[in-house]
Amino acid sequence: MSSANSQPPLLDIVDLSVHFPIYGGVLRHKVATVKAVDGISMQIRHGESVGLVGESGSGKTTVGRAICNLHKAMSPEVELGGQIQFDSSQGLVDVNGISRKEMLPHRADIQMIFQDPFSSLNPRMTVQQIVEGPLVIHKPEMTTDQRHELVAGLLDRVGLQPKYAERYPHEFSGGQRQRIGIARSLATRPKLIIADEPVSALDVSVQAQVINLMEELQEEFGLTYLFIAHDLSIVYHMADRIAVMYLGSLVEYGTAEEVYKNPKHPYSKALISAVPRPDPERKRAGRTILKGDIPTPLAKPSGCGFRTRCPIAKPECAKDVPQMRDTGGGHLVACPFAD
Repeated sequence: MSSANSQPPLLDIVDLSVHFPIYGGVLRHKVATVKAVDGISMQIRHGESVGLVGESGSGKTTVGRAICNLHKAMSPEVELGGQIQFDSSQGLVDVNGISRKEMLPHRADIQMIFQDPFSSLNPRMTVQQIVEGPLVIHKPEMTTDQRHELVAGLLDRVGLQPKYAERYPHEFSGGQRQRIGIARSLATRPKLIIADEPVSALDVSVQAQVINLMEELQEEFGLTYLFIAHDLSIVYHMADRIAVMYLGSLVEYGTAEEVYKNPKHPYSKALISAVPRPDPERKRAGRTILKGDIPTPLAKPSGCGFRTRCPIAKPECAKDVPQMRDTGGGHLVACPFAD
């Protein structure tokens, strides 16, 4: 893990919301709104790794795409709120308040590693074309020979032979494809990399190799990571701080050590109690079993979104949305009964 510093944050998210309207009828009236992200705030400092964890459907990937300013391209009718202040090489910019065209000069500083290494690489392009693609856009002053030299160096650094540059993605295994994706993300020397479940589609043995590679690259290139995952044990290994997300909201945020070993929120406790233990004889004391599935963002429960599955829920939990509070040492929890 890298050590956080006292510089101003590289990324400052303030009350971010991402809502997707749903239209119906002949005249396309707005009939509902999917509140995928519903007012979250967090910071990422230079050189640190922040883990964002939660169940499928909690809004983790939506946050990552919002930071990359991808939602406007994917869904023009998306409703964005709040601010995403990013310390770009071009100056401080609110990613959430600019257009796709205005984002282009800053995009070299924010890159993404996608979850599925099989669909995130263009099957019609060679590895050379895939990895040098960002350079063609963001470094037009580079010559062809310079780009080829840089691509060869990147492939070698991620553990692939430079001669593979002329091959196509279908000629590689899943782990090798993810290494190609990592090489592509490094091409422009970004400040921030959004890693969206980069190892979930890989074999366990390959997962460890990719995680170790990402840690080495962070140290070597001075990278900052937002590491999105649902496996808390992997996030604990990678992250300096952990943010736990449920149904579009943050429920806990603190250092990796505190959140993993001393969770406060009942949802965090349930996630950590579900982490497999290497000793089958060890008793699972205090294990929390959640009932039911995560509710739909179309019809979030009133008050606390977790109350319908919470083992310590009280009647007052249905009234007000709990706010983050500091339980000590910057360990934030959105639950009035966490203690």
